[in-house]
Amino acid sequence: MKQTVGIVFLITTITLLIFGHQLLHAQKKENSADVVIYGGTSAGIAAAIQSSRMGKSVILIEPTNRIGGLTTGGLGQTDIGNKVAIGGISREFYKNIKGYYDDPKNWKWQKKSEYLDGGQTRTEKGENSMWTFEPSAALSVYQNMISKEDITLVYNERLNREDGVKKTKGKIVSIQMESGKVYSGSIFIDATYEGDLMASGGVTYTYGRESNDQYGETLNGVQANIKNTSLLGVVSRNGFNHNFVQGVDPYVKKGSPKSGLLPHINEKPGLEGSNDKRIQAYCFRMCLTDHPENRIPFTKPEGYDEIHYELLFRNYEAGFQGVPWINSNMPNRKTDTNNRNGFSTDFIGQNYNYPEASYKEREKIVEEHRNYQMGLMWTLANHPRIPEEVRKEVSRWGTSNDEFERPDGWQRQLYIREARRMVSDYVMTQHNCEGIHVPNDPIGLGAYGMDSHNTQRYVDANGFVQNEGNVECKVKAPYPISYKSIVPKKEECTNLLVPVCLSATHIAFGSIRMEPVFMVLGQSAATAASLAIDMGTTIQEIPYRELQKELLKDGQRLK
Repeated sequence: MKQTVGIVFLITTITLLIFGHQLLHAQKKENSADVVIYGGTSAGIAAAIQSSRMGKSVILIEPTNRIGGLTTGGLGQTDIGNKVAIGGISREFYKNIKGYYDDPKNWKWQKKSEYLDGGQTRTEKGENSMWTFEPSAALSVYQNMISKEDITLVYNERLNREDGVKKTKGKIVSIQMESGKVYSGSIFIDATYEGDLMASGGVTYTYGRESNDQYGETLNGVQANIKNTSLLGVVSRNGFNHNFVQGVDPYVKKGSPKSGLLPHINEKPGLEGSNDKRIQAYCFRMCLTDHPENRIPFTKPEGYDEIHYELLFRNYEAGFQGVPWINSNMPNRKTDTNNRNGFSTDFIGQNYNYPEASYKEREKIVEEHRNYQMGLMWTLANHPRIPEEVRKEVSRWGTSNDEFERPDGWQRQLYIREARRMVSDYVMTQHNCEGIHVPNDPIGLGAYGMDSHNTQRYVDANGFVQNEGNVECKVKAPYPISYKSIVPKKEECTNLLVPVCLSATHIAFGSIRMEPVFMVLGQSAATAASLAIDMGTTIQEIPYRELQKELLKDGQRLK
């Protein structure tokens, strides 16, 4: 009897050991892929789709509960620059947006015939793409595109930024999440707006503004002059736009420096053209509506303090007129609402720590931005020091009830216009944007003007408040983006691609950093990843002609 029990026990133990080994092996296999992409932004999605189409197993890890980044987070007024520059999966996305709105069932709050878009995003007669959309439409299109591919999509997993990136001989072997889950792969792609995988992987990066002298630029560094010129003599209306009217007093008690400065104002801006660690301002790209059945009225946030809006009041009192926003029409009586004028949705100067901040610190910065913007909207709609006609107009609007997960209608995704930027063997600069320097390994085109939002407020020589950092300078034509700008130095990492936080100066990044271009670069990164796997080589050693041939075959536009 004892012998029988012993045999049963032995068999059971062996069975459990075999099962446990098989389970462990299955889990390892499940968390392993040819290509591992961290960041479900527009670039990350394009990279995942391309990886799948090239026959590679792919895991797409999104740190939050929503994919799409800014494209599904409120930025529906696409920053194009030039439609001709957009190809591949990026162009496919905008074609699918048009297909979405060609379906009558997707027009709930207005008729299709009632909708008018304008400017560079206008869909021309016979055009097969559409460039304006609701966040929910973009999300639906992305989900549909992903569903047709073999992509493992993981939500709510954040990288362990302390010691979660395991490298061997300059190659990433695996990445660990805060949850403890580990993902291994042959090639990794950092598609986040923050560059967290890049930074944790030991790749050189920077943030803030370079001096003009560093790369021979004219539109980088501190830009306090009202007008500066590009290398080709194009005038940039820097301080002229998005600034205060003349005569706005910066002190708590008007005319009294002893009373101290109002919140978020610096004494001096710094030397013209000098470098600093200031970051261009962030905001939420609000999706508002004026439809009474779908509108959530603006509410005063907890902890509201009108001292934070004193500059807004004084700007009106000094002669400013109108509503300080860009309210671009989206389908279904909604908007993409963005910053405009001297005091608007940009929370200027309150994001400097964001690139390097911990997750907890970033969440605090995001919440501070949301509370500021909620308070701004309530102030514009209700405060007696705001002109009546402005209050009347703003109070018609509210956040959309049917777009985001939060019950107050506000999104989670803050507009991270810029954070870290890689420093690789090739740095995209103003010279590239202006067509002076042309790389020999293009993987996509930039076309938007060199653009930066304000970075700080300061007291000018006359004792009045001014904004600094705004740059708006057109480029004469689409220009190529170098493959080497999304690839780290070989001695730092041989199997990582960085299509979002690419190697570029502040002002060059200000032109490149548009969602359609991020999708283009995401696709190109995945193409390079697949070729590196097929060839058994590093991402730095891929023959460019082979990469170029594949990119053109898949509809990318390189010139």
